[in-house]
Amino acid sequence: MNCSCDLSVSRRQFLSGSVLTLGAVGLHPWLSLAAQLNDGQPLAPRPTHYPPKAKQLLFIFLTGGFSHLDTFDPKPKLQASHGKPIPAFGLRPDESKPLPLLASPFTFGACGQSGLMISELFPNLQSVADDLCVIRTLHTDIVEHFQGTLAMHTGSATIPLPSIGSWISFGLGTLNPNLPSFVVLAEHLPYAGAQVWDSNFLPPYHQGVRIQPGDDPIPNLRSPARSVTLQELEQIMLRDVNELHASARPGDLKLRARTSSFDTAVGMMREAPQVFDLAGESESVLKMYGVAAGDKKSFAWQCLIARRLLERGVRVVELIDTGSHDNWDAHGDMQQHRPKARRVDQGIAALLKDLKQRGLLDETLVVIGTEFGRTPWSDGGNGKGRNHYAKAFTCLLAGAGVKGGITYGETDEYGASIVSNPVHVHDYHATILHLMGIDHTRLTYRYAGRDFRLTDVAGNVVQAVLT
Repeated sequence: MNCSCDLSVSRRQFLSGSVLTLGAVGLHPWLSLAAQLNDGQPLAPRPTHYPPKAKQLLFIFLTGGFSHLDTFDPKPKLQASHGKPIPAFGLRPDESKPLPLLASPFTFGACGQSGLMISELFPNLQSVADDLCVIRTLHTDIVEHFQGTLAMHTGSATIPLPSIGSWISFGLGTLNPNLPSFVVLAEHLPYAGAQVWDSNFLPPYHQGVRIQPGDDPIPNLRSPARSVTLQELEQIMLRDVNELHASARPGDLKLRARTSSFDTAVGMMREAPQVFDLAGESESVLKMYGVAAGDKKSFAWQCLIARRLLERGVRVVELIDTGSHDNWDAHGDMQQHRPKARRVDQGIAALLKDLKQRGLLDETLVVIGTEFGRTPWSDGGNGKGRNHYAKAFTCLLAGAGVKGGITYGETDEYGASIVSNPVHVHDYHATILHLMGIDHTRLTYRYAGRDFRLTDVAGNVVQAVLT
């Protein structure tokens, strides 16, 4: 479902709405809480399967497939073998001729007390090394952007299924009834488009709400043709009518859900604008993130907004750094990683530090991922870039319930094959759900005659990375 529908509504339409049409006052689908009922409050917080380590999830997705070999998994043997033919581990299925190995053009350093190895591409992330858990052995079967992006978000590369944010919203509900439970900050559409935050067959109010950086991040949230005072008068009038009608129907759950929908819409109008008002942020915080005066669009600004959403109780916040163009897809030259890293490094590090200083990192799971890694050999045999590679790649975890300053899993001396502790995308998702207090085998939804879950019929929690 597309999240860009028109939220505007005329005063006549608003005032003519009766208690039987509260779900149709022209507001966004994610505010319509009447579609399915949970005692009239379908987004109310729900109990976890066991005590959670994390209450909220921050998912940072770096589009295009950043290279594990140039970021968090250094390979001295690869450096020494630059230009030599690939050894016996072979090519991708679509590559038919021997290709030369490609050394990384970037240096690595041992960072923090843990000595975690991080590329020069991320000088700011180097300063939070002791908070990072680097999983070096993620793998999938997908080497295409669209399908890879879909798999990392939904667990499936072949058919559209609900996103991980939607599953968590469905399983846990919201922490703030005035804000959506799942918000996505994305200036541009990623590969696979809005499917990566779609709720699919789950109730529609669990789909992600896209915020587009700029002057109007949530279009038409507040109608300019009506003053706040008049809106509040209309709210009081309609609420009086609702209460009169409801008093004669005390057991009507559908009516209660529609009333809840209206109250949520009003709360959203009041609270959402505060999220984007940075007037109360100190100069030191703005400087830490790298947010300049008047900035309403940079990735640094998005990181700061993500923190403000989390501290206001949004259950799942996703940050997507860029779209299907001008991303980490470095086929021609690995130096293309430099501007991409420069764009995100300061903001992500500042966000981790800020969450920690405010005590929010102890209850927030932070995940930094991509759709796949990149080959140890050059793309095409005569370039300075790398091709797509899904047999081994890297993701990062930090925050609630995660061991910091460690690596998990090992790839071979070229970064081509997994030597120990492989982590499939289903294991990755199972671990995220586990930290949120959810048993991935029990979070199911009946659809088309079968029970679906995020991890399909697989998935094992990676216990070794948990505190």
